[in-house]
Amino acid sequence: MKKFVMATIAGVLGGALLATQVAAPLLAQERMRSNSVYEQLDLFGDVFERIRNQYVDEPDTAKLIEAAINGMLMSLDPHSGYMPPDDFDDMRTQTRGSFGGLGIEVTQEEGFIKVVTPMDGTPADKAGVEPGDLITHVDGESVMGLTLSQAVDMMRGPVGSEIIITVVREGVSEPFDLSIIRDTIRLQAVRVRTEGDNVILRVTTFNEQTFPNLRDGLEEAIEELGGIDNLGGVVLDMRNNPGGLLTQAIRVSDAFLDQGEIVSTRGREEGAGERFNAQPGDLIDGRPLVVLINAGSASASEIVAGALQDHRRAIVVGTRSFGKGSVQTVMPLRGDGAIRLTTSLYYTPSGRSIQALGVSPDIVVEQPRRQPISEDGDEATPPLRSEADLRGRLDNRDMSEDERRLMEEEREKAESVAKLREEDYQLAYALDILRGLTALNGRQ
Repeated sequence: MKKFVMATIAGVLGGALLATQVAAPLLAQERMRSNSVYEQLDLFGDVFERIRNQYVDEPDTAKLIEAAINGMLMSLDPHSGYMPPDDFDDMRTQTRGSFGGLGIEVTQEEGFIKVVTPMDGTPADKAGVEPGDLITHVDGESVMGLTLSQAVDMMRGPVGSEIIITVVREGVSEPFDLSIIRDTIRLQAVRVRTEGDNVILRVTTFNEQTFPNLRDGLEEAIEELGGIDNLGGVVLDMRNNPGGLLTQAIRVSDAFLDQGEIVSTRGREEGAGERFNAQPGDLIDGRPLVVLINAGSASASEIVAGALQDHRRAIVVGTRSFGKGSVQTVMPLRGDGAIRLTTSLYYTPSGRSIQALGVSPDIVVEQPRRQPISEDGDEATPPLRSEADLRGRLDNRDMSEDERRLMEEEREKAESVAKLREEDYQLAYALDILRGLTALNGRQ
């Protein structure tokens, strides 16, 4: 018995000694890290005081602090940064759908300003700015070495004023200038139109108006078609959509899903992420759905495309998306400014991160560049002749008037798609897929 007690005491003492031996070095390491941080902060304070007291001109200390904060955040990733009060106000205005500027979403890459996407119908879009363009100069001044916020400030100006940006574009041998007239940007989050018995939902951004616009516009289009039974399918066009509010991406995805995960986020702390699931109810009752994306589709639009693709609810058509798979949290600060900090990555329902990879379409369809009209004036191809053009032909006597009318309607639909193909090849391709799916569902 004494041996057992002694063994137990020895075991406890041994365990305590082991715990002390393990804990002591860990505590020492933590103290060293803390001391190192304080030493670095002391170094920062020393540099700040030397600048304040010895710089050739008396510096603006508030601007020095802002620049230090912004430099710290910009060293993390291109999407983290400091927002002074004016920029913070602009961001809140943009989420409501109206603001002044050029109408481009930009990021920073290798010192240049990279265009994520020009927004539909904005001055940048009308001037010919394209996704992936690198802006090297603004009004003749280089943007190299500037922060993203500083470069954006250079592009701001009064509504109606002109700005000249110098652009480097893949496939074009020399940089070139584009003239843009600044204007007030009023974004219509969703535009709705019908092509035959199909509805096209053009989603340009994810702001507070997006889901209400989509729901109401879709309801009106279905009513015009005579009810849900007459709806063939839907094209969800998110090309050149730079993203926006995560909450709106979730609601738009949920509009076409009955159940299952939409997106999940994972941050630094294990188990601190969030998971968002669909609620019962599909606005189009399971009708075929085609999603259109391209290199200008980023962030929230990639969440929607990824969710619908993973659930096999839609066929994704176009080209690979931008690949912004990070979530930024805007944290207000004292003095009315804020910081935008990357706090997590988002994952599609299958568990894939699209950060720097993008969403790959199920069917890759490039949008052909418009070809200039040849100067030698090639003659138009003469129309092909058919039996119906021959004089003295026999008419088809086995077709009823109703059958003839239906055939003419189908021919008109096909001709309208052919015309659309010249204007927007990717959209015409998406409609062709949708019609094929509708026909297949009808046969089944």
